[in-house]
Order: sequence, then C-alpha cells, then structure tokens
Amino acid sequence: MPKDPEPAVLPGPWWFAANEVLAFLLELAALALLSWWGFSTGENVLLRVALGVGVPLAAIALWGLFAAPKARLRPALPCVLLVKALVLGGSAVALYALGHHVAAIVLAVVVVVNTAVAETFRRTPTGRTEPPASL
Repeated sequence: MPKDPEPAVLPGPWWFAANEVLAFLLELAALALLSWWGFSTGENVLLRVALGVGVPLAAIALWGLFAAPKARLRPALPCVLLVKALVLGGSAVALYALGHHVAAIVLAVVVVVNTAVAETFRRTPTGRTEPPASL
C-alpha cells in the first residue's frame, strides 16, 4: 500500500509560500525600521526611548487586532489594507526619514507588490481565506 505524502507546510504553488515568507520578513523589518526611526528621532533621551519602543508596540497592537491572519477583529479588506499601509508604509517613510531614500522607495515597491499578490491569492470569491490551488 503506498504511503500518503507528507502535507506541505504551506499548500499551493512554491511562489505562494515564498510570498508568504517575504510578507513575514517585511513585517519584521517594519518593526525594526519603526524602532530605529523612533530611537533616532526626538530631542531628548526620554522621547527617543518612548518613540523607539512605543511606535513598534502600537504597530504590533494594530497588526494583531486588524491585519494578522488570526486577528481578533478581522474587518473588511479596505480596513485591513489601511492598517497594512500604516504599518508597512510607515516603515518605508521611516526609512526615508532616516536618509535612506533609494532603499525606502525599493521597500515601498516591494511592500505594495507583496501585499497585492498576497491579498489577491489569499481571498476566494466566497470571502474565505485559503491558498490557491497548484498550477
């Protein structure tokens, strides 16, 4: 009797899994960039620490409530995209404010493409989220 194949960690085509990994890495980078910006901004040490810790914590709270795959309050797509724009777009703006203009533009383009691909293929016409079938 043939043995059933092991289930894939992320079912679907390889590019879907790669895009999901990239999305996760962009989310981590966003937190690091927001923290870097916070610690680099401000007139005194107390403000820098407050921004360096507070801005990423606010981003984590927003993401966890509205944009995470298992978010407590999963609103309609426009609201999810707004939260993603605030967090991920905010990281590109933070990078730009830190003086890394070309890197910020590249980051913004990668974020837009990644989010568009992810949201397009995560959603089915019925509104359930599931990965696309293999091609």
